Amino acid sequence: MSNDKVLSKIPAVTLGFWFIKILATTLGETGGDTVSMTWDLGYLASSAIFLPILAVLVGLQIAARKFHPLLYWAAIIASTTAGTTMADFADRSLGIGYPGGSLFLLAAVLAVLAIWYWSERSVAVTTVATPRVEVFYWLTITFSQTLGTALGDWAAASGLGYSGGALLFALALLVVAALYWRTRISHVALFWVAFILTRPLGATVGDFFDKPLDQGGLNVSRPLATAIIATAMVAAILLIPQRAGEHPGTKTSA
Repeated sequence: MSNDKVLSKIPAVTLGFWFIKILATTLGETGGDTVSMTWDLGYLASSAIFLPILAVLVGLQIAARKFHPLLYWAAIIASTTAGTTMADFADRSLGIGYPGGSLFLLAAVLAVLAIWYWSERSVAVTTVATPRVEVFYWLTITFSQTLGTALGDWAAASGLGYSGGALLFALALLVVAALYWRTRISHVALFWVAFILTRPLGATVGDFFDKPLDQGGLNVSRPLATAIIATAMVAAILLIPQRAGEHPGTKTSA
């Protein structure tokens, strides 16, 4: 008899995972802004376009029997793109503002994590092994992506600008990495903090690409920036080694 580790349908959390995640969040920012602003569909209509796509991709991800990198990262891109337009709708169209939107979305993320923990006694990604836990996982991701958009816009509008905001969140991620390796703070908590922080980093980097020069950007068109980042992300998914994560369950074989 031997015990085999049970593989997850989500990727192992490696340096490559974080690199691709940042590309995905940047792509979500430029892609969402392309549809809502460049194509002038507005935030509500754009959200109505991206949310069904997100629902379909998450449904396919939950129905999958094993880890498929392209499917997983397509769902991540959909969550960050929908998060971009939903955050902009709340912050701008509804007039909540960046601080109000950030606090509301932070409360939503914490609420989902609390319900997840109450239900499963853990919010670790290593436990994502059943459809119910996968639903909690994707809800947390979607709210965190939306929160990250609001945080990135808030930082940029507060006087830091897009490059300053990107530097701030990059430094914050380095602090989280140091805490992960040098302290006994919960690695699960630090993972979710890092996951949230990658979103405003991507948001500010994306805005830095496409905003006009007089607003501190590089004035690259949103569609072109989206195409460049999408190409880089597909290359990263195909070239960076990825493997399915493992969760605590085991299966016994003869």
